[in-house]
Amino acid sequence: MRIIENAFGGKKVASASPRTANVFNPATGEVVAKLPLSTLDEINAVVAAAKSAAASWGATPPMKRVAPMFRFKELLQKNADAIARAISTEHGKTHPDALGELQRGIEVVDFACGIPHLLKGEYSRNIGPDIDSWSDRQPLGVVAGITPFNFPAMVPMWMFPVAVACGNTFVLKPSERDPSAPMLIWELFQEAGFPAGVFNVVHGDKTAVDALLDHPDVRAVSFVGSTPIAEYVYTRGAAAGKRVQALGGAKNHMIVMPDADMDKAVDALMGAGYGSAGERCMAISVAVPVGQKTADRLVEALAPRVRALKVAPATDPESEMGPVVTGEAKRRITDLIGAGITEGAKLVVDGRDLVLQGYENGFFLGGTLFDHVTRDMTIYKQEIFGPVLSVVRAESYDEAADLVNSHEYGNGTAIFTRDGDTARTFADRIEVGMVGINVPIPVPVAYHSFGGWKRSLFGDHAVYGPEGVRFYTRIKTVTARWPTGIRSGAEFNFTGRN
Repeated sequence: MRIIENAFGGKKVASASPRTANVFNPATGEVVAKLPLSTLDEINAVVAAAKSAAASWGATPPMKRVAPMFRFKELLQKNADAIARAISTEHGKTHPDALGELQRGIEVVDFACGIPHLLKGEYSRNIGPDIDSWSDRQPLGVVAGITPFNFPAMVPMWMFPVAVACGNTFVLKPSERDPSAPMLIWELFQEAGFPAGVFNVVHGDKTAVDALLDHPDVRAVSFVGSTPIAEYVYTRGAAAGKRVQALGGAKNHMIVMPDADMDKAVDALMGAGYGSAGERCMAISVAVPVGQKTADRLVEALAPRVRALKVAPATDPESEMGPVVTGEAKRRITDLIGAGITEGAKLVVDGRDLVLQGYENGFFLGGTLFDHVTRDMTIYKQEIFGPVLSVVRAESYDEAADLVNSHEYGNGTAIFTRDGDTARTFADRIEVGMVGINVPIPVPVAYHSFGGWKRSLFGDHAVYGPEGVRFYTRIKTVTARWPTGIRSGAEFNFTGRN
């Protein structure tokens, strides 16, 4: 049985913890690895390794800090298939989906290569007699990332390349469910030539999370996960005096206007609702057709497409959707589907009874489609995080927009329409952090920033892009006087800049 190791100080270190967790192949239900749940002493050792490297790394000129980042990007591209296979084996998503995840992470690495430009600060000459002032952005020190199972490669790369390029050292606590891809990425990071201790990985559960949140040497924490845990991470980390960005859950709506191109809207919903088995915070889980005729057309077009979804293991090149990540996740999704039926939603396509020959122990579900869902139902209020799409009918644009604005989550949303005025009004007034217009999954490119509103984000900074640079640095402003002649006399007023 393969045993996952921690990685810090430039080397892998076996854990002595008596507590372990199983890592499954969700397509077969088999245990493929054992993961140590690190002890407090081991977590402290990882943070110590990061701290020992922090001072020298922070003092390294920015151009030298990003020099190995170019090599790291090349290594990621060269080893993309191996990383994607590790993702698929432990998460279950299809190989093309895993490659797509990795590519989005590589785009952030690409952005990080240019970060020196964003650290140069500002300069003002002669703000007073013989007085100049300048500001620059300096690293925090040791920072940590706590990342989810659904994007085991991409989400860590939303964090550590930016943090490291800004001059920090990084401790990653990846998900216990699919740890192999982050370990492969750590190996490539070392091969790229970064100093030991700049990027470190520690495995664990809540004990590790709490230790990182409480540790006095960890200056900032980035988190992506469910809203209850995001709120917990933010509250505990902030109470410990840390800077925290904690991204939570979502319930993303896609409004379909009567003038929308229905074929494109259906294509968008298939990919956005069922891609990656719906296990992504930017999945569209609620379709909101405006008008009964629009709704009827949408459901009529969706139903056969959902029934025809090719559900198979990632090893099948024709697979469109793989299993969900664990048996526990499958049971939770199944229970929520049952709640939808009990509460009166119309079950158009039922994916609960899917069984694949040869993979009877896998965690597979077929695509599920509900119609006539209302805002008081559990399947509407909760984030299902599975291949379940709910259709909530609206009589008008205003009613549809109110659904979006009234929901506790504000991560992503989309509208499909041919009308520019409707689209502009939607973009301006909808209370959501990431908006798509005829784009179903509006994940920003790496040189913008990713983050929702309301209970989808706790903290003041979104991740990666310019917001990531601001999060992983703090501004310092210096005011200096270099007299050109001899002056005498004190200045007692504040504006005299004495």
